[in-house]
Amino acid sequence: MDGRRRDDIRQGMRVEIVLKKDQRTGKRTIGVIRDILTSAAYHSRGIKVRLDDGQVGRVQAVLFDEP
Repeated sequence: MDGRRRDDIRQGMRVEIVLKKDQRTGKRTIGVIRDILTSAAYHSRGIKVRLDDGQVGRVQAVLFDEP
């Protein structure tokens, strides 16, 4: 999943986001979703979320833990 559809995103998921300050470089930050901030069902640049540590950014990828 690429993080552009709100239905694919849930609290507690481990994701990669791009912070506002890192948009130019594309540097990704890994964390766990605390809050979903985008109310729209779809966003072309990724659903905006707040991580457990308080950082805010747009979801680029959902990470699935290996069994």
